[in-house]
Amino acid sequence: MEEQTNEERVPAMQRLLDNPFLLLFLGIAVPTVFYTMWGIMEIISIPMAP
Repeated sequence: MEEQTNEERVPAMQRLLDNPFLLLFLGIAVPTVFYTMWGIMEIISIPMAP
């Protein structure tokens, strides 16, 4: 059998999905940022008390 000498470059999305720690970080960071921004928008939209 012949070995392939030219290595194919691994696509970026495959490298992302193959890294469990990066997926864990994104799974925690993205919702945290999203819900924090949502909460700030909700607080800003509350009318001022007289």
